[in-house]
Amino acid sequence: MKTPIIAPSILASDFANLQKEIEMLNRSEADWIHVDVMDGVFVPNISFGLPVTEAVKRYAEKPLDVHLMIVQPERYLEAFRDAGAATITVHYEACTHLHRTVQHIRALGCKAGVALNPHTPVTLLEDILEDLDLVLLMSVNPGFGGQKFIERTYEKINRLADMRYTLNNKLLIEIDGGVNAANAGKLVEHGADALVAGNFVFSAPSPEEVIASLKHLPIR
Repeated sequence: MKTPIIAPSILASDFANLQKEIEMLNRSEADWIHVDVMDGVFVPNISFGLPVTEAVKRYAEKPLDVHLMIVQPERYLEAFRDAGAATITVHYEACTHLHRTVQHIRALGCKAGVALNPHTPVTLLEDILEDLDLVLLMSVNPGFGGQKFIERTYEKINRLADMRYTLNNKLLIEIDGGVNAANAGKLVEHGADALVAGNFVFSAPSPEEVIASLKHLPIR
């Protein structure tokens, strides 16, 4: 089994001690720091925006994996690049001119990702897949942490992995929502490359040990 990229989501961190949480992630075996930006319009919740992203970057030693769950994300691409994003992922459902937005992200020097909500078929990305660095599959409905994993995600990974084989063999498949010890190995076996974990990491007595357990999944 390949070694997955682990991207803990700071949405589930202790915001009263954000610097310490970031320093813990720096010490850990996490590869990326996942930053969930929510506007209360595209999703039914408000998280944080540019000031918090800038604060995270100030202490982070790992790349920031910024996930924009917002309407009109094209308006803020340069600002999030300047705030420290290494990867910027926008939602298919939020972009009228998706190709233009993806090209803009890449022109800014960031890796470009597109996220799909649980109801959105992966086949809709066929004409743009070769221009992407990653596809993020939401395995819960976006907006809140701690939701139950949607089992149909495995089938979507399979289909996307088949598309990757013929259209873009460098594409990374990222899974966000409900990732835990029970499903992480199966997700990687089906073709996932990167795992986002929030509550599962930050609610644990030892988040660093949980991150290590995800990083070193049992070989089957």
